[in-house]
Order: sequence, then structure tokens, then C-alpha cells
Amino acid sequence: MIPPRPLLLITALVLALHALVLGGALPHGSAPAAEAPLAFATRTIAAPPPAPSPRKAEAESPPPAQPAPRKKPRPKPAMQEGPTVAASPLFPASASEAEPPPEPATPSGDASAPEPPPLTTVAETGAPPPANPEPSDTPATQGSAIAITPPGTAEGTGSPQPPAVRIPAPVRLGFDVTGQAKGFQYSARAELLWQHDGQQYQARQEISVLFLGSRSQTSVGEITPLGLQPRRFGDRSRSEQAAHFDFALGRVSFSANTPPATVAPGAQDRLSVFLQLGALLSAAPERFAVGTRISIPTVSARAADTWTFTVEGEETLELPIGTVQAVQLQRLPRRDYDQKAQVWLAPELGYLPVRIRITQTSGDFAELSLRSRATP
Repeated sequence: MIPPRPLLLITALVLALHALVLGGALPHGSAPAAEAPLAFATRTIAAPPPAPSPRKAEAESPPPAQPAPRKKPRPKPAMQEGPTVAASPLFPASASEAEPPPEPATPSGDASAPEPPPLTTVAETGAPPPANPEPSDTPATQGSAIAITPPGTAEGTGSPQPPAVRIPAPVRLGFDVTGQAKGFQYSARAELLWQHDGQQYQARQEISVLFLGSRSQTSVGEITPLGLQPRRFGDRSRSEQAAHFDFALGRVSFSANTPPATVAPGAQDRLSVFLQLGALLSAAPERFAVGTRISIPTVSARAADTWTFTVEGEETLELPIGTVQAVQLQRLPRRDYDQKAQVWLAPELGYLPVRIRITQTSGDFAELSLRSRATP
């Protein structure tokens, strides 16, 4: 028999356990499990701001960043030009044609002048140019400034009719050059390129000398019943100077600081004059006996003058190309500072120049002797 006190304790424990079960403090059929306490946190979510209007956004938007200015490169120092062929070696200028200082606006002396149209080539026309046009049998209606005076007669008593001409065929001539410039003896090579299509022509003569540089002359123009009619003559060493012919107005203007001059049909420049002489002799060689004088207005890049050549007769020349028969024409100086010019024209080569010699009053000279001949 259980004593009364322990029985009371057991009864009280059972009653307390039932009370807990009935009250829901413990789950049925399982031991009480420890659970982690729950924590609650709060967060405020703000609504997005309203989108700005396009005008306001445009007004408030920052201006685009400007690119940083580029630094201008420093100009390189100009190259100094070496020595060039002076006026004396091949194409001497007379004392009245001393070079003026270059003009700043047009350092080349010909920047504002329009360039002549290019020469029409065989490929453009589809037919080769006439190799040897026939001389004109009918004199031109206009007069010519070229005067031909037979030997033993006074100036101005020659025939008033314009002389006939026979234009030589296109050719490339190579020359050996010997000369003296300011006491310096030199030798070089030169080339004369002659081209035409029967209506227009162009000629270029150039020489290059070691230690002296180069110099060239060019002539472009038309072929008329009177022969060559230059349109532009250029003379280049360090820079180019030019003469522009306007036969309609009867004048020639210069890119240098020189006044314009009057010009008449038949006038030539310092390069075309030698080809025009050959065209005259080729058309009527019997008209040019020894002692005949041929006066041709001749224009340089600075001035106009009249060159008078005297027929000296035929000679046999020993040239680099071989033995050649040629007719010599000589231009004697009329003034103290004039240059002396001699040209030898070969009948077997269409009266093309095969030797040219130009002598200054100082004694400086240049002589070109034919070395080669080829089709351009």
C-alpha cells in the first residue's frame, strides 16, 4: 500500500500534465522541440519620381562636351634651292633683261595665267598627224611681220607676200652640250622635243648641268599658213616666267614686271624661232641664197625684239650623230649687250637644227651638237 504522501504527489503531477496537454502547450504524441524565435523587419518602398517632360529634360540636360582644339603643326622650314643654270649657259638673257625681284603674290611669275589646252595626240584623233604638211601655195590674206631681204638690197625692199612654210615632222632630238659659264667649263646633255598634230604644236628644250641645275624653255601655239603662231612661251630656272601672245589684240603680255609689247602675225618666241627658220627654208630653199637676211620679231619671257639672221651658206659638220650637211644662219648683235646666235639647219633632216651656238658679250657660250634623233 502506497503511503498517502507519495500518492498525493503522483496525483498532482498527473493532473498538471493533463492540464498542459489540454491547454495546447505541448504537441500530442511528441516531445517539445525548441524553435528559433521569429524576428520581423519593416521596409519603406518609395514610389518612382514622375518622368520629366521632353522640353524640361532638354533644358536641364548638360551641353555636349566640346572637343579640345587641335594644335596647329609648326611649318617646316623651306628647303633652300641649290644653284641652277644661270641665264648665260644655254639661254642667255641680254643685259636689258636682268631678273626683277619676285612678286610675293605670284612667286612663280605665272600663277594667274590660264594654262593652254593640251596638245591633241594621235590616240585622241584616231589618225596620225601629217608627217610633212605641204607648203601653202596661196599666200595668207594677212601680212606677216617676217621680212626676207635678198642679198645686196636695202632693208624693206623684199617681197611683200608672206613666205611659204613647210612644218617639220614631230621628232625628239638629243644634243651634247659644251659651254662656259662665268669661267666654268662644263659639258652636259640637252633634249629638244617637237610635237604637233597639224593644227597645234608644242616644243620643249631642256638642259641639265652638274652643279648648276637645269633650265628649260617651252613654246605652245597653233600652226597657221604663216607657220608657227605661239600662244605661250615659258622660261624656267628657279621659277618660271612666261610671255602670253594675243594676236587678235596685237599684243604680248609678260608675267615679269615688264610692260606689254605689240606683236604682229609671224612673231616668234626664243624657242619657236629656230623651228620657224627651218620651216621657211624647207618650203623654198632657193629663195635663201647666201647673204639673204631674215628678220623675225622674237619674244623672250620679258621683252620683244627683232632678230635678224643672215644666211652664211652650207657647211659639212662632224657631229656626234655623224657627218651632216647644214646651212648656217647667224644673228649678229645690234647693241653692245646683245647675244650672238648661230644655228645650223640640215636639209636632209627637214631643216631641223643640228647645231646651235649662243655667245654672250662676256665670252660665255653654250653649243649644242646633235647626238640622236628619234620619233617622239
